[in-house]
Amino acid sequence: MSLTNKHFIRLILVVLTVVSLSIRAKAQTDKIEGLWYNDIKSAKIRITKESNGKFYGKVVWLKEPLKNGQPKVDELNAEAKLRTRPRLGLPVLADLVNDGDNKYTEGTIYDPNNGKTYSCNITYKGKTLAIRGYIGISLFGRTTTWTRAE
Repeated sequence: MSLTNKHFIRLILVVLTVVSLSIRAKAQTDKIEGLWYNDIKSAKIRITKESNGKFYGKVVWLKEPLKNGQPKVDELNAEAKLRTRPRLGLPVLADLVNDGDNKYTEGTIYDPNNGKTYSCNITYKGKTLAIRGYIGISLFGRTTTWTRAE
């Protein structure tokens, strides 16, 4: 076997290894993981799956990050000690569990626009998420639609 053939075979093996690793890494991400615009596109939320198997989301971009020349803070939070938290980096989704192909349940969603936390279910619909926030039972709540930002 010539030297050129050996180099070609090595190159093919390297390419196959890289491709298989990237496919494997992609297969390990969940459908809802990634960047999402909120319903009015004023924020981007990154949803990740943590080591406990649950899904969490935090604000990673704001269309208007400043208020009166200062970074926006969580000023409407019910807990006074949390009112100085920056809106950028603010956790807004917590403890969601994959409950089937396109359903995520048992979580909470925090609304910084009123400082309240609600129970939350998410339905994955391709490039959108139907996010249902509610108190008590899902019947008493509202649904918003987030769109994929990537």
